[in-house]
Amino acid sequence: MKKIISILVLGVAIFSFAFSHPALADAAAGAKVFSGNCASCHARGKNLVNPAKTLSQKDLEKYGMHSVEAIMNQVTKGKGAMPAFGRRLKPDQIQNVADYVLSKADGGW
Repeated sequence: MKKIISILVLGVAIFSFAFSHPALADAAAGAKVFSGNCASCHARGKNLVNPAKTLSQKDLEKYGMHSVEAIMNQVTKGKGAMPAFGRRLKPDQIQNVADYVLSKADGGW
């Protein structure tokens, strides 16, 4: 009986994780949004317009941008030479690209 309950609990846990944690789909969606909208200026985490402000973890931390919320705000509203994407991208696309940028920055691009 213990074995059956253990298997049942494990199955529920796996099922719950698989259907409630969309990180894998969001990573692919974020990469796609980045490729189509950001890579022309930020290929491989660089910044072609202002080389001092890259998407590296170090620079994101230095400029107070090392959070999903800060990146989402920048993508939505733009700043300086960076255009606002709030009218071009849906909120979930902005969330996905922010998650993608932060994960790539933390991984060293």
